[in-house]
Amino acid sequence: MKKIIRITLITLMLLSLFGCSQKEPSVVKTYEVTDSELTFENDELVTMVKYYEMSDGTWKTDDYTYQYILEVTGRMNNADKDSTFVFLSNIKDITFEQAWKASGLSSNMDDYFKEEDAKLVAMK
Repeated sequence: MKKIIRITLITLMLLSLFGCSQKEPSVVKTYEVTDSELTFENDELVTMVKYYEMSDGTWKTDDYTYQYILEVTGRMNNADKDSTFVFLSNIKDITFEQAWKASGLSSNMDDYFKEEDAKLVAMK
């Protein structure tokens, strides 16, 4: 009987230690908003929303957590060069057509993502 009680107590202690040892994800890298004076001066990404790379592989803004970071590149009709849109997303795949429409270039509100699904954070 004493052995069963000891084993049960030890098991409970180990389970509680294991539960307490799981940490909140921490910030690995912060992507700051690009200075407005440097915007589009060269061919680099312009960050429009501050976001964070997290230690558990997720990505965050100040409001939401996302599973993926998607860099979508393509060429719009009659454009001289390619455009790139960076989205933090809980959607696994975003097409270029969805990206450019959701970047603010569409007048149809149905073309935009809900913020909890995807957020445009950078572009070039």
